[in-house]
Amino acid sequence: MAKRFSSSKGPSQRQLRAGEVIRHALVEIIQRETWREPALQGVSVTVSEVRVSPDLKNATAYASPLGGGDEIEVVSALNKVAPYLRKLLGGKIDLKYTPALSFRSDDTFAEAQKIDALLARPDVARDLGND
Repeated sequence: MAKRFSSSKGPSQRQLRAGEVIRHALVEIIQRETWREPALQGVSVTVSEVRVSPDLKNATAYASPLGGGDEIEVVSALNKVAPYLRKLLGGKIDLKYTPALSFRSDDTFAEAQKIDALLARPDVARDLGND
């Protein structure tokens, strides 16, 4: 018997939609809330993606401080306030369950910078024909 949600197929449309709804709500909450957590005070946080489990009961948000900062400390602080964020999130989204939240460091910008640096190397540019 085949699995209903195969990891090889990627996320379903339902998961993608729920992830975007959660991401928008999280951005609004994080932006407007006053934090007691020192690592979050005065820091603008960007949430680039939210991945939701197939049952929509767990969500992983990829976040990083805008304009640099101690990314590990900010993500750790977000994980610390995740239960509170979940409570606030429940009032903003219209889903049957409010998912449990976990935060991870968003490394897509760092990866993009690495790729740009690689492509800018003279030997790579020569191989690509961009003399």
